[in-house]
Amino acid sequence: MITVKRLATDIIGLLFPELCNACGTHLYYGEKEICTKCLYDLPYTDYHLYTDNPVAKQLWGRLPCNAAMAMLYFRKGTKVQNLMHSLKYKGQTDVGVRLGNLLGEKLKLSNQYDGIDLIIPVPLHPKKEKIRGYNQSEFIAKGIAEILAVPVSTTHLLRDKSTDSQTKKSRYIRYENMRSVFNIYHAKQIENLHVLLVDDVITTGATLEACGNALLTIGIKKLSIAAIAFAK
Repeated sequence: MITVKRLATDIIGLLFPELCNACGTHLYYGEKEICTKCLYDLPYTDYHLYTDNPVAKQLWGRLPCNAAMAMLYFRKGTKVQNLMHSLKYKGQTDVGVRLGNLLGEKLKLSNQYDGIDLIIPVPLHPKKEKIRGYNQSEFIAKGIAEILAVPVSTTHLLRDKSTDSQTKKSRYIRYENMRSVFNIYHAKQIENLHVLLVDDVITTGATLEACGNALLTIGIKKLSIAAIAFAK
């Protein structure tokens, strides 16, 4: 028998349909943010299972980290781009939490990510965060934290300098632009901790390199990196 709650939910769904943020189709009862079909069809990597994956290799010689991975492949015009667009520009922060949950489950399967003490999302400059209304990486971090039962910090790593859009710049120019952009506060509180640095999409890795080196400079015990997607 259909319950009153289920009936009410179905009626609301007809009047105000919730759509999958990946493919745009109507979500069925019990589905949230991403439909079941897309959850199975998304282009997952297996980067969490081996240390010499493409994300880790991209950072070799640039950032001494314990482990680095991304959960999905990013390509333009795909469902992954739709998800990232919904998260970053449409205010769909629940998409970030859901993707963070999925990412957290992947991390639990890898002993490389054992013993994480603190999760830190890559910060936005305060002006940019004010315009957008939120930092998308913070919601991804919250989703991971729900699975790993590890706290999230948004007060230790801050972005104090603004930069122009990095989209069309080379790796070298991106790195030069990102130097001295991030600063550490309350450093004593995170010394000797295993920190997981979280981002949404990895491209050249320049932002992660700048953030990671800032964290390592103050003496954290171990740095690991995780992102939702990797754009080759």
